[in-house]
Amino acid sequence: MKQQPSSKITNSEYDNLIANSLKNSSAKEKSITTGKVISIENEIVTIDVGLKSEGRIPLSEFSRPGQKSEIEVGDETEVFIENVDNANGETLLSREKAVKQKAWHNLQNSFNENKVVTGTPFNRVKGGMSVDLDGVVAFLPGSQIETRQIIKDTKELLNKPLELMILKMDKYRGNIVVSRKAITENELKEQRTELLKNIKEGSIIEGKVKNITDYGAFIDLGGIDGLVHVTDISWTKINNPAEVLELNSTIKIKVLKFDEELSRLSLGIKQLTENPWDKIKDYIKPNDKVMGKIVSMNDNNVYLVINNEYDGVVPLTEISWLKKPPHPSKMVNLNDQIEVLVLDIDEEKKRINCSLKQTKENPWIKLRDTFNINDTFDAEIVNIVDFGIFVKVIDEIDGMVHISDLSWDEKECQNIIANLKKGEKIKVKILDINADKERISLGVKHLKNDPVQDFIDNHPIKSKVTGKIINIDEKGLKIELDKENQIFGFIKKINLSNDKNENKTDRFALDEKVDSMIISMDPKNRSLNLSIKELEIQDEKDALNKYGSSASGASLGDILGSVLKK
Repeated sequence: MKQQPSSKITNSEYDNLIANSLKNSSAKEKSITTGKVISIENEIVTIDVGLKSEGRIPLSEFSRPGQKSEIEVGDETEVFIENVDNANGETLLSREKAVKQKAWHNLQNSFNENKVVTGTPFNRVKGGMSVDLDGVVAFLPGSQIETRQIIKDTKELLNKPLELMILKMDKYRGNIVVSRKAITENELKEQRTELLKNIKEGSIIEGKVKNITDYGAFIDLGGIDGLVHVTDISWTKINNPAEVLELNSTIKIKVLKFDEELSRLSLGIKQLTENPWDKIKDYIKPNDKVMGKIVSMNDNNVYLVINNEYDGVVPLTEISWLKKPPHPSKMVNLNDQIEVLVLDIDEEKKRINCSLKQTKENPWIKLRDTFNINDTFDAEIVNIVDFGIFVKVIDEIDGMVHISDLSWDEKECQNIIANLKKGEKIKVKILDINADKERISLGVKHLKNDPVQDFIDNHPIKSKVTGKIINIDEKGLKIELDKENQIFGFIKKINLSNDKNENKTDRFALDEKVDSMIISMDPKNRSLNLSIKELEIQDEKDALNKYGSSASGASLGDILGSVLKK
């Protein structure tokens, strides 16, 4: 058998093979080259860049912020060669530096040429957001996010690509500041210029509700803002634009006024429809009954919207037949639909004046037909004040009992009112009814006869009465005439005797009984004015008439002496 030639490789051939295997002109230290992924194990990616040894890079360097890594075995990728064949015989590679170096180069060009770049916010930080710009982390301040609207929650921007402008670059410190606002401002400037060419007073255009305040709403027309005043939103009165408009909604508006010099726009919404007040007389007239929705109220008025087109007002005096009605909120509720009577139409103020109470029967007429003077009935106490109590007579009519009409004894009135309670039943008497003036007079003490008047009826003026002295002072004597009914009289010092020398209080004693004459009544103090003097004079006249005459020549002493002897 013929021997096969030897397959051994010569030394020179081996050196050439090694040299060819290491031949890679791009694989230089501190440079970017392309390598091939040969394995991915234990979060480590091994890459062959054609050098003596492979390089290893953490798997985390192959993922973008907020995203998962998609590198696979066999993929080719750009890496940065930090060191070739170091002391440990290893090749040190970096994917992160390769991405950053390439990105920084591209970003620098964009910054120099004022070009737009695309970035993805991946994290919210203090004062703004962190943005991924092709592997480089940039900062997007909150003030640079948007100009057209206020972003209440920046979470909605996360992981969504945004077009941005680079405001500042510092490669040495690794800082990049970007802005979305700069782009929108440029866009707005272009849109504003185009919009101003076509806009004019009377134009009807679309806009977006940008902001809502108490006095109106700002509308973004795409490059320029305009104001719709609260009075130009609806033909009916509204308390706040938010009742009608929704933030960020798109609406149609009419240009009312345009100041080209200041680029200021006054807008209107209600002007898109006909003014309902131009034809109000065709639909509503005084004395008509109409339905209205209660939209607001205060201490003095209830405000309505009638037929969804007209403002109406019901003053407090027209809400109820009560003389002193309570706060409107005690009688009606917001959003209630109520029937009202049209009193008059104020076209100047664009308001319909209405009455609620006049849609119902006048209770004062019913009261006059139901009750008579001197009638008595049980009534519920609805309010208690310092000067008296208010009681419910019938629906929407309250009557007052003055504190002085609670008892014939005024000293007891304060105690009585202090012990009464709201909601309690009390018996009252009707003293007077005046339906024309909407007034009713009530009393409690009148349920019983006036004891002083009863005493006067039984003991008329100039009657002789007997009473007990219960108090003595310099002015005179206080006399108790009827203990059970608390009837008192008073004898002034000058009325103690017909003899001036006997007008002394010290000749009387407490509990002593004295006779006197009723000479008058003191209505304020509810007491009787008495006089011993007048009684003595009357007794003297009676004696003269009975036992003598002025022509007999006899003195009163002689006459009285003979009488006494008899």
